Amino acid sequence: MSKSYLPILQWLPNYKKSYLSGDIGAGLTVGIMLVPQGMAYAMIAGLPPVFGLYASLVPQVIYAIMGTSRQLAVGPVAMDSLLVASGLGALALSGIDEYIAMAVFLALFMGTIQLGLGLLRMGFLVNFLSKPVISGFTSAAAIIIGLSQLKHLLGTSVESSNQIHILLKNAFTTITDTNMITLGIGIIAIVLIKTIKKFGKRIPAALIVVVCGVLGVYFFNLGDVGVKIVGNVPSGLPSFELPATGFSRISELLPIALTLALIAFMEAISVAKAVEEKHIDYIVDPNQELIALGASNIVGSFFHSYPVTGGFSRTAVNDQAGAKTGIAPLVSALVVALTLMFLTPLFYYLPNAVLAAIIMVAVFGLIDFKYPVQLFKNRRDEFFLLIATFLITLIVGIKEGILLGVLISLLLLVYRTSRPHMAILGRIRNTDYFKNVARFPEDTETFEEYLIVRFDAQLYFGNKEYFKKELLKQLDSKGAEVKYIILNAESINYIDSSAVHMLRQLIAELKSRGVKLVIAGAIGPTRDIFHSSGLINDIGKENFFVKTNEAFEHCRALSCKTAIEEKIALQTKKSAYVT
Repeated sequence: MSKSYLPILQWLPNYKKSYLSGDIGAGLTVGIMLVPQGMAYAMIAGLPPVFGLYASLVPQVIYAIMGTSRQLAVGPVAMDSLLVASGLGALALSGIDEYIAMAVFLALFMGTIQLGLGLLRMGFLVNFLSKPVISGFTSAAAIIIGLSQLKHLLGTSVESSNQIHILLKNAFTTITDTNMITLGIGIIAIVLIKTIKKFGKRIPAALIVVVCGVLGVYFFNLGDVGVKIVGNVPSGLPSFELPATGFSRISELLPIALTLALIAFMEAISVAKAVEEKHIDYIVDPNQELIALGASNIVGSFFHSYPVTGGFSRTAVNDQAGAKTGIAPLVSALVVALTLMFLTPLFYYLPNAVLAAIIMVAVFGLIDFKYPVQLFKNRRDEFFLLIATFLITLIVGIKEGILLGVLISLLLLVYRTSRPHMAILGRIRNTDYFKNVARFPEDTETFEEYLIVRFDAQLYFGNKEYFKKELLKQLDSKGAEVKYIILNAESINYIDSSAVHMLRQLIAELKSRGVKLVIAGAIGPTRDIFHSSGLINDIGKENFFVKTNEAFEHCRALSCKTAIEEKIALQTKKSAYVT
């Protein structure tokens, strides 16, 4: 197999002894951090806590072999865990055993999708998840995840929901049943985690509160006063087993599997790219990341893992702790394996409220307040896109939030391209520069017989009528004196067949008015289209120029094109020289 599919073959032969201390230290730190986090995130997914440890084991090993990021920490994360819970919660399942089987199969399903997308070089799909959509979705999902832990924080039976109004309603109906000791444990755990983090991010705050919680319940017999605990956690490594489900379930799982595949990839690639900027010894390949994440989920599902991806907080800790290569996640996996083999009985007395506190602190840190404020000040359209995604995610649902957010962002893109910027140009006095009259009202001069415009977008079926309407509108406002329209085509990089047809009609209409269309600054791909479509004949070869000033002077009959000017203005990829 090519080294491109197994990046470990690229960095392992060049491994330096100086890396070892950083890798071991980072691996131990992340591994210790991952044990309580994994158990907590499994609870979000509606799974027994031990499945968080299963998901922290094999996927890390596979990613260490196949991933291109040297610091990305793969394992269970809050966002994907909530997506699993919301997706499977909508299905009619017979019990916890079928729920577990479906969660494990979901890892296989989404992994297969990611692997397929990676092999097809479809990593660019993540580009359709714009930052406002991601920010709005992440903030709303963080709130839903945090509030979903109220049942563990209050010690009550709050019915789960991924819609905030229903979740809050369910919480208020049971608030009188609150176990005050459980609530006190949760609040103390939150305060303790926040306090420890102020002293140092590398300190395993989650592990410290887990130890304190276990000792508190054990020595004060808090389980006897209604404090709910994790209970028995199965020991031993996960066994090999092929995930299976009924064929009818596959169609039900497809939407959630596809959503998970893209969201998980978005999370992983965004944090991997952010960390990559700090290092110069490797490059993150989005397509190989899809393959690595897909393989991690597929192989992980054979060992009872539910969907995983790269985690924000653990990756940051891994990098800060000195991780240099994939040896770090191998050490983390070893820590988890040792925990499963020897330490699971120690978690028997762990309060659910402590795990809820760990989750709440982690996810509420994902809520971004600064970015929406920046958008509100500078980009109102993107601000409303963020708010729309945020509200849809909160009120309608998790899957609907991200899918409708992407749809709205694409509609916004289409709207922008359907009404692009068109500038009326004038000549800067005593120069050869032609600039936007609206930006330089006092410095430009215009001429009665000339309408000079610049269209800042490709010409296609979505904006062809807008282009024609705006051009004729400016022509009518200019008056009957206009004899030449000079179109600065520097920003037009494509003209589709619909726009070609529109230009033919426009040229005919302009000719009937006695107005000549002149093209200036057309780039190579656009010149090719003028030639291949035959527009070159409708406009006339003599009416193509390299610069706006040349077109203007030619029309004023002050100069004629030289042979080289004509060659450059008309040159295409079929010419002897290609630019």
